Amino acid sequence: MKTVKDILYGVHILGVNGTTLTDVNHLTFDSRTAKDGSMFFAIKGTVSDGHDFISQVIESGCKIIVAEKEIEVPESVNVVLVDSTSNALSIVAHNFYGEPSRYLKLIGITGTNGKTTIATLLYNLYSSLGFQAGLISTVVNRICEREIPTTHTTPNPIALNELLAEMVEEGVSHCFMEVSSHAIHQQRIGGLVFAGGAFTNITHDHLDYHKTFKEYIKVKKAFFDGLSKEAFALTNADDKNGMVMLQNTKAKQRTYSMKSMSDYKVKVLENQFSGLVVTIDGIELWTRLIGDFNAYNLLCVYGIASELGEDQTEVLTALSELNSVEGRFEHVRSTSGITAIIDYAHTPDALQNVLKTIENIRTRNETVFTVVGCGGDRDKTKRPAMASIACELSDHVIFTADNPRSEDPSVIIDDMMAGVDGTQFRKTLSIVDRAQAIKTAVVMANPDDIILIAGKGHEKYQDIKGVKYDFDDMQTVIELFKKLNK
Repeated sequence: MKTVKDILYGVHILGVNGTTLTDVNHLTFDSRTAKDGSMFFAIKGTVSDGHDFISQVIESGCKIIVAEKEIEVPESVNVVLVDSTSNALSIVAHNFYGEPSRYLKLIGITGTNGKTTIATLLYNLYSSLGFQAGLISTVVNRICEREIPTTHTTPNPIALNELLAEMVEEGVSHCFMEVSSHAIHQQRIGGLVFAGGAFTNITHDHLDYHKTFKEYIKVKKAFFDGLSKEAFALTNADDKNGMVMLQNTKAKQRTYSMKSMSDYKVKVLENQFSGLVVTIDGIELWTRLIGDFNAYNLLCVYGIASELGEDQTEVLTALSELNSVEGRFEHVRSTSGITAIIDYAHTPDALQNVLKTIENIRTRNETVFTVVGCGGDRDKTKRPAMASIACELSDHVIFTADNPRSEDPSVIIDDMMAGVDGTQFRKTLSIVDRAQAIKTAVVMANPDDIILIAGKGHEKYQDIKGVKYDFDDMQTVIELFKKLNK
């Protein structure tokens, strides 16, 4: 059992009303779960303000409130006043669970694209090297071989520290974690001790949340600003904002690239559906992964492993044996030779990377079909950009629903069509029903043609009007190939 005093270490406290010797056995920022023994954090979110639910929390038996403003409470209730309840929650959660990040090598990966692939490849690499590894990602969380479902790229501070504490208890030595811009901005990673951080790239995304690209860059940079001098900061020197990430960091600065001068360097020798042949720091390597963007991902993995002191030969050997990550340029071939590619690409840059990879691999005798949509209730400004890229780099484009959420998918498609100019209009179709859109592409395709199904990747659902319906792009196309004998 811990007392309030035990877990306030590191929090910027403005004042205390009551005692800090009260026992705490539960942390929460959700008024519905507050109870006797809880420490409740009144967090002001985008939808609601936790300060508005304090009376409800007190009625449930909670006697410890952490707030950002003066509040009226009974004498039996203790209040800790702080400048930021979000930051306080992260630090207190880390303290409450025994500072788990201090007892393993925690590596954070941030950037617009590549986070999931890099974190997953690192987890698979370290597992293959004989380490007990942990993974925190968009797709799944893992403690060694145990899978834990995930709902957010980066969990809330309580769930995150509880997960890290479980990893420590089960002997995990290294944890590889995606760090989203939302998590940085909402201070979900406050208090954590990172052994290192890596930056992939930064492109057009999440402007519905961050409002401006400048703010988006600033948020990403804040992660590196917070690294200690004992950590390393590895950045993509080919990204025009890559070096910005290192400007104020106290961490050891390291770089990786394909085109620029850097500490870690990759060169692509061959790029085919069978895999990549690259040189990393002058050593030739064959890998099952495909595309220049995956060459960057592999190099980042290699750089992180090198900074963590692993043997170069062992790392390169293990990398050559790793498979691609689910929903990231995953491909399946029909009996007639049609290739369908499933990719999570949901930003203009990611879609362009995938289509350019296809462009580099194809022989020019194939027709390229792209099935793509955009998510609802998200950054609308990227919709016409994605449509324009799809039309520019494909022979035929079918616009369809992604996860429309609360929006009308037809309206989303109309927004995308604004990016299609008159010369490209003839190559487009609009089919709201995603399964029908994929079927249309398969029916239209001839042997050796290529179909890209973009936007959902690993996801096994469609989010429509608040309901998640079962839907799997890969399974859908496999079944269509079987039924149509393609």
